[in-house]
Amino acid sequence: MAAIRSVVLDTNVVLDVFVFDDAFTRPLKEALLTGALTAWVDRHTLRELELVLAYRSFALSPEAQRKVRDDYGALVRVSEGEGAPVELPPCRDRDDQKFLALAARVGAAWLVSKDKRVLSMGGGRRLPFEVLSPRRASQLVEAEVPPPGA
Repeated sequence: MAAIRSVVLDTNVVLDVFVFDDAFTRPLKEALLTGALTAWVDRHTLRELELVLAYRSFALSPEAQRKVRDDYGALVRVSEGEGAPVELPPCRDRDDQKFLALAARVGAAWLVSKDKRVLSMGGGRRLPFEVLSPRRASQLVEAEVPPPGA
């Protein structure tokens, strides 16, 4: 069995998993449900999720919003406090810096994002975690799962 990975999911990935049931994120959801992935949040990322779920364009009832928050909340660990500051390169989208800071603070292996500005920080940058698209993260999760009956 593969080691449990700590991850941070940006808000759009959480929406894909818990609102839109995107096929490319189903392996991430399964890994969260089985405990193969541990997702981290903090008050800043939870607040952003709450605000985004209330966007009129999603047309989610208050009950549907609460269900997403509850379902996701049941599967995450909450990082309390701010912790020691971590030296990180700045993200071109200042609103996403909170996800970088959280991933570094909790020692996450992955930051999973759909944001092109966040994804561009992966690879050559010196970050203490990998920055992956949901599709790539799902591929890596699936590659570690033993086939049925194995």
